[in-house]
Amino acid sequence: MQSIYHNTILKFPKIVLSLSLLVLIYLSIHIKNFNLDASSDALLLENDTDLKYLREVNNKYGARDFLVLTYTPIKDFVDDDTILDLKNLKQDILNLNWVENVITILDVPLFKSSDEPLMERIKSFKTLANPEIDKEQAIKELTQSIIFKNYIISEDAKTSGIIVYLEKDTKLDNFIKIRNSFIERQYSTGLNNEEKQSFKNFNKEYNDYRNLYNKRNHQNISEIRSLINKYQKSSKIHLGGIPMIADDMMSFIKSDIIVFGIGVLLFIVIILWLIFREIKWIVIPLCCCVTSVLSMMGILGLIGWKVTVISSNFIALMLILNMAMNIHLTVRYLQISKEKPELAILERINEAVKKMFLPILYTVLTTVCAFLSLIFSNIRPIIDFGWMMTMGLIVSLLVTFLILPSLLNILTFKSTDINKVDNNSHSKINQFLSYIATNNFKFIKNFSILLLIISIFGITKLKVENSFINYFDKDTEIYSGMKLIDEKLGGTTPFDIIIKFPSLKVKKNNTNDEFEEWDNENDNGAYWFTRDKIDKINNVHDYLESLPEVGKVMSFASIIRVAEDLNGKQLGTLEMSVLNSKLPENIKKEIISPYISVASNEARISARIKDSLEDLERNKLINMIETDLENKINLNKDEYRLSGVLIIFNNLLQSLFKSQILTLGFVMLGILLMFIILFRDIKLSIIGVIPNFLAALMILGIIGILNIPLDMMTITIAAITIGIAVDNSIHYIYRFKEEFSVSKDYERCIDKCHQSVGVAILNTSITIIFGFSILILSKFIPTIYFGLFTGLAMFLAMLLVLTLLPSLLILFKPLKNN
Repeated sequence: MQSIYHNTILKFPKIVLSLSLLVLIYLSIHIKNFNLDASSDALLLENDTDLKYLREVNNKYGARDFLVLTYTPIKDFVDDDTILDLKNLKQDILNLNWVENVITILDVPLFKSSDEPLMERIKSFKTLANPEIDKEQAIKELTQSIIFKNYIISEDAKTSGIIVYLEKDTKLDNFIKIRNSFIERQYSTGLNNEEKQSFKNFNKEYNDYRNLYNKRNHQNISEIRSLINKYQKSSKIHLGGIPMIADDMMSFIKSDIIVFGIGVLLFIVIILWLIFREIKWIVIPLCCCVTSVLSMMGILGLIGWKVTVISSNFIALMLILNMAMNIHLTVRYLQISKEKPELAILERINEAVKKMFLPILYTVLTTVCAFLSLIFSNIRPIIDFGWMMTMGLIVSLLVTFLILPSLLNILTFKSTDINKVDNNSHSKINQFLSYIATNNFKFIKNFSILLLIISIFGITKLKVENSFINYFDKDTEIYSGMKLIDEKLGGTTPFDIIIKFPSLKVKKNNTNDEFEEWDNENDNGAYWFTRDKIDKINNVHDYLESLPEVGKVMSFASIIRVAEDLNGKQLGTLEMSVLNSKLPENIKKEIISPYISVASNEARISARIKDSLEDLERNKLINMIETDLENKINLNKDEYRLSGVLIIFNNLLQSLFKSQILTLGFVMLGILLMFIILFRDIKLSIIGVIPNFLAALMILGIIGILNIPLDMMTITIAAITIGIAVDNSIHYIYRFKEEFSVSKDYERCIDKCHQSVGVAILNTSITIIFGFSILILSKFIPTIYFGLFTGLAMFLAMLLVLTLLPSLLILFKPLKNN
C-alpha cells in the first residue's frame, strides 16, 4: 500500500494536482445547486404520528397560511387618523397580488351596536370602520368580547393584530400530499424498487418547486416589509407568522455560512502565521481547506442535499477539522526535516505520510463515529448533519493525503526556514504541562475526581424544556413579534383538543321502537346540535381558560356564548340548528367550520400557549391536561385527542433525552472499540478515552448547572466533543509508543511527546477552540451555545490529554519494557 502510494501519488505531484483541479472544477459547477432549507419539515421528528394527525386536523378544519402583523398606533384606536392609517395599510396589503384577504380590527363585527334581531345583526353587522359607530363604545365591546379580546385587540386596547391570509399554492399542497404519502408508505410497508425510483424522481421535482416557492416567499416578505416601513412613523408594526420565520431562518443560514466561513478562514490564517511565520506554510494548508469545502459544496449541490440551520456550520467545521489534519502532517514533516536534513524532499514527505497516515486515518474514523452517532436521534436535521459531516471528513482525508503532499513536493523549502519553524514550535506551555503530568499526579487525580463529581451533579440537572422564541436573539424581529403576540394577543404556540362524540341513533320512520345510525355525512345539523355536546365543549373550553399557561381559547362555545349573550337566553337544540342553517356560507366558513365537523362528529377547541413564560413545562402541562380531561371533565380516552404545534414541538424536545443517551452511548462504545483495534491493548485504550469522556461529561454537567435546556444543537456537543477530542489522544499515544520503543523511559517519553506531538495538539486545539468561537456571531441561539460549549469542551479535552493522560500512562505503565 505504501509503495503504491509512493509510486503513484508522491512521484507525480503535477498529475495529481491536475486531476484534482479537474475534479474540483466539475464539482464547483454544481455549487449553483447548493441549496438551503428552513421549512418546518426540516425541523420535525421522522414519521411522527402526531404530525400526521395534525395534518389531518388542518385539512379537515381548513387551516390556511397567513402572516400576522402587530399594530400599535401612536394615537388611540378611536382617533380618526389611526382609523384612516389602518384602512390605508389594509388596502396597500390587499393590493399585493399574493394576498388573499386581510382581517383587521376594522373588519370584525360589533353585535352590540344595534337592537335588531340576532340573525339580522349577524347578517348585516357594523364595524369600527362605520362612521356612525360610537368608537369609544366599540373599543370597549371589542376588549370585552369573548371572541376578539386578546385575539384581534389586546385587553389594554394598545395593540391589535392584523391577519394576512396568503393565496393558496395548490401545486405545493399537492406536492406535500404526494411526498407525505410516499413517506408513510416507506415507514409502513416499504417501497419497492420502482416506487423508490419514483420517489427519487418526485423529490427532485418537489425540491425544485420548493426552491422556487422559497424565492417567491422571500420576495413577498421583502415586499410587505417595505410596505410596513412606510407606516412606522405613525405606529409600531412587527411582522410575524410561519412564512416570515421560514424566510428569516433562510437569511440566518446564509449569513451564518458566510460569516462562519470567512471568520474561520481569517482565524486560520492568523493561527498558521503564529505557528509557522512563513507565507508558504499558510498558503499550502489553505489551498487544501478551500479545496475540501468547495468540493463538499459541489457534492451537496450534485446530490441535492439541503443545508438546514442545524448543519449551517458544516463549512466552519470542515475548515477546522481539515486544518487540524494539515497541521499534524505539516508539523511532522518539519520535524523529520529537522532531524534528518540529509533526506531528499520526496523521502521526507514519504516518511511523514508513513508515520501520520494511520493516526490521521483513525482520528477521522473516530470523528466519523461521533457524527454517525447522530443518526440515532430520529430528528431529520440532526441525522442529515451527521451524514453531511461524515462525507465532509472523508473528502478532507482524501484532500489531505493527495493535495498536501503534492504541494509539498513541488514547493521545496530551505533548511533555514525549517529551522526557524521548528525552533518556534518549542512550547513553554507544554513544558509546564509535562512537569505537572509527571510530578503532580495526586493533584491531577483529585482535580479529575472533582470534575467527575461536578459532571454527575450537573447531568442530573439537565432538562429539555425550551421555548422556540428563545432560539432567537432579542434584537431579531422574530423575537420581538412573537414576544408581543405572546403577551398582548393571546399566545403563540397553537394547541388543539379534538373532542370525538359517540355515534347517535335516531328514530326510524317516526316509530317508537325502531332506530338507525345517525347519517353524519349527510346531516345538515338537524340532529347534531345538542345541549350535551355544547356543555361538553364548554367544560373543556373553560378548563383551558383557567390554566395560566394558556392564552386565547377559541371554540364553538365562543360563538354560542356570543349568540346567547345577544339573545338574552340559553340556546336550545332547535335554536342552534336553526342558527347553523340560516347563517350565510361565508360567515359559517369563518366562525363555524374551524371549530366543528358535523361529518366527523367532532369539535375542535383551539388554544394558544404563552411560549415566553419562564416556568413553562410543556410535557408536564400536556400530561396534566390529559389527566384532568379524564378525571375532571370525565372524558374517556377515546373521546378526545391532543394536537397542534405544541404536541409536535414537545415530542421533539422529549426525544432529545433519548437521543442524547443513544448518541453518547454509541460514540463511547464505538470509539473504545476503535482504540482497542488501533492500539491492540485494552488497558492503553481505556487510558486513551478517559480524558475525552471526562471532558464530554463535564460539558454536559456545565450545561445542566447553568440551567440551559438541551436543544437540537446542544445534544450533539458531547458526541462531537469526544469524536474530535480523541484525535489528540490518538496522536499522543501513537507518538508515545514510537518514542517508548526507543527509550523505554516513561517520563522521558512524555517530555519528548509534549515537545513534539504535544505542540501540534496545542496548536490544533487552539485552532479548533477559537474556530468554534466564531459561531457566537450567529443570530440563532442554539448555534451560539454549540460554539461556546464545544470550544470549552475542546479546551478541557486538550488540558486533560496533556495532563491526565500522561499521568495515567505513568501510573499504569501499559507498555512493556522488553
